[in-house]
Amino acid sequence: MNIVLIGFRGVGKTTVGKILARKLGMDFIDSDDYIEQKYGLAVSEFFRGRGESFFRLLESDAITELSKFDSRVISVGGGAILKYRNIKNLKRHGVILLLQADCDTVFRRLQADICTPRQRPPLTAQTDLYTEIKEVMEFRKPYYERAADYTIDTTSKNVDNVIAEILEIMKEAGFIPM
Repeated sequence: MNIVLIGFRGVGKTTVGKILARKLGMDFIDSDDYIEQKYGLAVSEFFRGRGESFFRLLESDAITELSKFDSRVISVGGGAILKYRNIKNLKRHGVILLLQADCDTVFRRLQADICTPRQRPPLTAQTDLYTEIKEVMEFRKPYYERAADYTIDTTSKNVDNVIAEILEIMKEAGFIPM
C-alpha cells in the first residue's frame, strides 16, 4: 500500500512526504523528481521546450510506473489529478491524501520558495502570481476533491502537526498498525 500525497504546489507535499516516509520506514518518491531523473530535464524545461501537454504524457507514464511500487510515500505534481487515468492508477495500490492550504498561504509559501534551484513551471500566462494561484486552485479544486480519500488542511499547521494528523488517519483507517 502506497501513501499518495496530492495537492496544489506549496501545500507541503514534498516536505511532509519526506518526513512521513522516514517515520514509517518507507521510501519517498516525488513524481517530478522521478521524471527529471529519468529524462535528464527539469520540469520547467519540459514546459518551455515541449509544452504542458507533452509533460502531462510523461507524467502519466511515470505515475503508471510509480503506482506499481508498494510501501512508498509518493508525492505527485499538482496537475497530475487532471487525468482520471492517473488517479485510477494511484488508487490501485494506494490511499490518496489531499494536502490543501488557502490561497494566501500558498502565495506566501511560493514567494518564499521563488529561489529554489529547480524552477517550477509557470501556472498560466498571466503576470499576477496571486491571481494565477487563485484561478488554478479554483479550477483544480473539484479534481482534488474527487481524487482524495482523505483531506488535510496545512494552512495553519506545522509539519509535525500535519504528519501527526496523517498518521492518525492512517491508523484509524487500518492502513498502519495502532
